[in-house]
Amino acid sequence: MPVHLAAPDPQSLHPVAGLRIGVAEAGVRKANRKDLTVMLLDEGAAVAGVFTQNRFCAAPVQVCREHLAQNFGIRALVINTGNANAGTGADGLVCARSTCIALARRLEIAPEQVLPFSTGVIMEPLPTDRIEAALPAALADAAEANWARAAEGIMTTDTVPKAFSRQVQVGGATVTITGISKGAGMIRPNMATMLGFLATDARIAPELLAPLARRLADGSFNRVTIDGDTSTNDSFVVIATQKAGNAVVDSLASADGRALVAAMEEVARLLAQAIVRDGEGATKFITIRVEGGRDAAECRQVAYAVAHSPLVKTAFYASDPNLGRILAAVGYAGIADLDQTGIELHLDDVHVATRGGRHPGYQEEDGQRVMKQSEITVRIGLGRGDAADTVWTCDLSHDYVSINADYRS
Repeated sequence: MPVHLAAPDPQSLHPVAGLRIGVAEAGVRKANRKDLTVMLLDEGAAVAGVFTQNRFCAAPVQVCREHLAQNFGIRALVINTGNANAGTGADGLVCARSTCIALARRLEIAPEQVLPFSTGVIMEPLPTDRIEAALPAALADAAEANWARAAEGIMTTDTVPKAFSRQVQVGGATVTITGISKGAGMIRPNMATMLGFLATDARIAPELLAPLARRLADGSFNRVTIDGDTSTNDSFVVIATQKAGNAVVDSLASADGRALVAAMEEVARLLAQAIVRDGEGATKFITIRVEGGRDAAECRQVAYAVAHSPLVKTAFYASDPNLGRILAAVGYAGIADLDQTGIELHLDDVHVATRGGRHPGYQEEDGQRVMKQSEITVRIGLGRGDAADTVWTCDLSHDYVSINADYRS
């Protein structure tokens, strides 16, 4: 069961003017499940994306990068689940491109105006014939209000769909932001989650989309980890349809720019945290806050060392306050001149360690009380400076092993 995460109410997801979504059953891997999604953009939309830093990246990631670089004006996205089209070599690229061609023909646009996305099992041929056969049904289903269906249609081992929406006043007009994401395992993004799509109807200068996408990813999807594995298919796409009535946002530092970014950051953060809350086998949502670093990168380095530790994660699952495991992870995080006598450790309101040793007032029953909670904050002080950063993770349970052992069966 996900940690304090429910399926979205479709009525809470605001349509984004200029974007329609269609969902169909293509039978990519399993019959009778939504596994093909198309997003159709009106002409004039601005699109940017950031993608996995895994050098063994999937074919659709490579094609997306190519199509965005060509700057023809993206008009459609096609997303399949059940098959990652990764580890498929030259044939995988042919499949990704043929899917773009098939959708482009039906929409009477150029193939370079289509972005393909795939998620699922690696090293299996993509059944393009099934995808192409289901495109008419997906197109016939296209509607502005289909965000909840799309969130369901991109799931793999997720147990609930993930979608959030906000509206904010920007430049004298109401602007809508709605997004979906998927992911539950193989999550340690070096940019984003396995798949995330965030759209707004705001009018924003197209050249701002790429830095905005990076900023949103860095503040959300680049702060989560479930198992320390970086997927071959990670993709995060930001869309601005330009349909709202706001004055054009031409600077992210302006008052309008800050208002828009804040609302988009909130949705992106909720989507990223939802992935951790629905982590494979997860029973606890854990915030790791590292303070007192010389810079934010150093703080993240320590936070990820703790978040990736199987010993730490299994201790959280067992509600076992074996908190020396956290101190050990801080020590091997890779900060060569770290002074252990400056380290402080808090578990929620419990002061566990001070000056690198056990706090005189710490009692194990206090640590166990916190460890039994479903949401926990670990706060680590390095005593080296004023920087701070945060990572979100989950525990590691028996079910994680079972889910991944049975994934292909």
